[in-house]
Order: sequence, then structure tokens, then C-alpha cells
Amino acid sequence: MAVKASEAMDIRLIDYESTSAAGVNLRALRQSLQTQSSGLRPNDVVGSSLNTWIGRVADVDQVDLGEWQSRNNALAALGLEQGSLKSTLQELIQRFSAARLGVLVGSSTSSIDRTEAAYTDLTEAGGLQPQYCQPRVHNPHAPALFVASYTGIEGPALTINTACSSSAKVFASGARWLEAGIVDAVLVGGVDTLCLSVLHGFDSLQLVSANPCKPFDQHRDGINLGEAAGFGILMRGEDSEADNGVRLSGYGESSDAYHMSHPHPEGLGARLSMQQALEMAGINPEDVGYINLHGTSSHANDLIEGKLIAAMFPSSTFCSSTKAWTGHTLGAAGITEGLIAVDALRTGLAPGCLNLDELDAQMSFTIEPGNRLIATNHVMSNSFGFGGNNCSLLFSRVSP
Repeated sequence: MAVKASEAMDIRLIDYESTSAAGVNLRALRQSLQTQSSGLRPNDVVGSSLNTWIGRVADVDQVDLGEWQSRNNALAALGLEQGSLKSTLQELIQRFSAARLGVLVGSSTSSIDRTEAAYTDLTEAGGLQPQYCQPRVHNPHAPALFVASYTGIEGPALTINTACSSSAKVFASGARWLEAGIVDAVLVGGVDTLCLSVLHGFDSLQLVSANPCKPFDQHRDGINLGEAAGFGILMRGEDSEADNGVRLSGYGESSDAYHMSHPHPEGLGARLSMQQALEMAGINPEDVGYINLHGTSSHANDLIEGKLIAAMFPSSTFCSSTKAWTGHTLGAAGITEGLIAVDALRTGLAPGCLNLDELDAQMSFTIEPGNRLIATNHVMSNSFGFGGNNCSLLFSRVSP
């Protein structure tokens, strides 16, 4: 059962940054959203001839990490170098000690890109080449291990892999760590990168489109895959000396376990996660001014989510999917889209649903291709993953 608003601790988001095909940092992302400039491009991943569009971050290719080398870790490092993240972390380490900070990273691929490379370049005896002898990299826990090493954080470190909800769930776990007094601040993040396993795995499920994706459109025909890294710093409100005026007011988590890759036909788990988030925040559906939808551009996912939104929220609630800017960034989608929602709360610019030409006739809710200026105290972000792993986040303005 969700925690009641009166029982929930004041958890603040004091700093955040986002790196994706739509922008290497928050400033660039804002520009892309404002100008409705997509980061998608025709597939140019080396070794893949798949006819599709992708969201690739070109700057990753320039990052050299030595013993930690992998595309996933390189993207995480690139993301951590943006904005004021590193300086904020250093201030917190000096204030509380490195052992009192924690790391939570969501990922669905970890560093499988590096493992792919290792197995295509084996020695004549069938062993790993020396440069690929990286036990900490060929490891599902690689993202959090690397981020802790890169930032100098010495407290608890956890990698969460619940498919596409992975980096939404880091906020919920981070809040619980703070509430339990395990840490005084927590770096939450998500990182996933493009590789052959990702592209051709999703293609084998017949989910990949040869066209730029069109979430919720009548003529949508599949997803575009992307890569991203996003990070945020959470603290208890009583300990935050300066912040963005944003708090994590509610979250909901569910696992309906209906099917390995298909959502529950009635969206039972997705409904439960949204209900829990609203209950924890102590607000009503009509209080939410913007929802960043999971909206993958697949037929079943969009239809089920769209019908749920129409049933649960008033028709005036403005919604959009932002995957036509970034691609579906899998384990990084939760934090990437959650931070876009946070930025809408702070700046008042809610992005539209890029490439939407004609809303699916089976849906009826407020979604449009153009951006909209909003004035609201609450925004929501949905992330619904394979296996029925669902997470909804609510962010709110801090009351004066």
C-alpha cells in the first residue's frame, strides 16, 4: 500500500542533468524541445544493417575510460560531466563524507556492448583478449560500480534492472534510503546504450519501426531505440541548503507479471502505479498539469496507456510522449522522461508529442504535436517495462 502524503518525508531533487540524442546536456535538451528538433537519425550502428531510426549520442565515442571502458560506462561518464553535478557531489561529500552518499543506477543492458566486442575478438585459443579482461565491466552491476568509482561515492551502490522502468524506480529506492537514514544524499541515475543485442533483440520481437516513431498516432508502426544517461541528486528537505524548488512527492510501483513482453490488456499494473503515486502525494488526478507518458509508439502499449489516461484523468490534463526526440532509451527512459517532466514543472514548457498527425481513434485525451505553456504544481512521468514492471513518479513544487 502506498504511503499517505502526511507520512511521506520531504524528498528534494537538488540537481539534475540529462544526456541523450536530443541534447548532450540539459541546456541542449531544452533547445531541442523548444524548437521541436528530433535527435533521431537513420541507423548507423556499426555491424547493423537494420532499417530503422535510432537516437545515438555521438559524443560518447570520444570517451576513454581505460580499465572501465564500455560504451555504457562512457555514456555515464559523459552525463556526469554535464552541468553542476560533479561540483554538487563534491560539496556533499565534504559536508557529509563519501560514505554517507549512495548510488542507484537503472540500466537494462549494463555493459553488454563491451561483452559483445569481447566475444567477436577472441584469441585463437578461444579466450578473452587482455583488454577485455574486465570482470567489473562484464557484470550486471557495472553501472553503479562505475558511477561510484567515477564520483568517489563510498556509500551503498545498487544497480536496478526492471527493464524500461529501471531508472524510474531509482527515485523510489533513493527516497526509501533517505527515509531510513541509510544515506544523507543519493545520486540516482540511469544509463543504457545502443548495441547489436538491443537493436536486433527488439527487431526479433517485431517491435522496431523503419520510420521515425509516432507515439499514439493512428498510423504508428513500432519503436525507435535510443541511448541516454540521466542523473539527479536527492536529499531530505531538512538537509538541503539550496535546491530547485522541486520535490519527489509521490511514486508508485507495481509488477503485474502478465507476460514477458506484452502489457496487461487492461493495464492493471500501470493503473496501480499511477494510483499509488497520487495517493502518496495526497493529490487528485485533476491536480496534475502534465504527464510524460511511456508512449513507446508500439500498438499495444500506447493503446493500453492511452485508454488508462482517459479513464483516470480529466480531459484537460495535457500529455505527451517524448520518445520521438530521444528514441526509447530503455533502462534510461525513466529518468530521462522524469527529468523532462521536472523541467516542464520548472520552466512552464511542456513538450508536445512529436510526429503525432492523427490520434488513434480508440483514444480520447489531450495530446497534440505542439508544445504548450503550462502553470501547474504537479507533473507525472510513467515508465512501464517488460514483465509488467511499472513505475509512476510525481514531482511537485515545494510549497513556500
